[in-house]
Amino acid sequence: QVQLVESGGGSVQAGGSLRLSCVASGASNSMTTKTVTWFRQAPGKGREGVATIYTGGGSPYYAGAVKGRFTISLDSAQNTVYLQMNSLKPEDTAMYFCAVAVTRNGMKIFIPDEYTWWGQGTQVTVSS
Repeated sequence: QVQLVESGGGSVQAGGSLRLSCVASGASNSMTTKTVTWFRQAPGKGREGVATIYTGGGSPYYAGAVKGRFTISLDSAQNTVYLQMNSLKPEDTAMYFCAVAVTRNGMKIFIPDEYTWWGQGTQVTVSS
């Protein structure tokens, strides 16, 4: 069992930055060999994948809308995944969730149904 808690959301003006945190707990290997993905959901829209990282190593992967502006990173010692968000735009406004999946070959990383554990979300609001 994995519990996830996100934090770091808030309200910023366009062009600003925020850093989101996702802390995992519940098992000593909460983040070991897992796929951790940040999703977001704007009002009236579906949940979309933003950035993903495999905790066993390898390069992160980003959605086109955030590539070059967002950075996902892992602190294994702290069981924490971060999402650094720079050059924020009003269209980045959404509830942001982190999700964890047991990694398997062929998994579809930006499909919410692939993920077993979810946090409660943290709100990000970007004003123009």
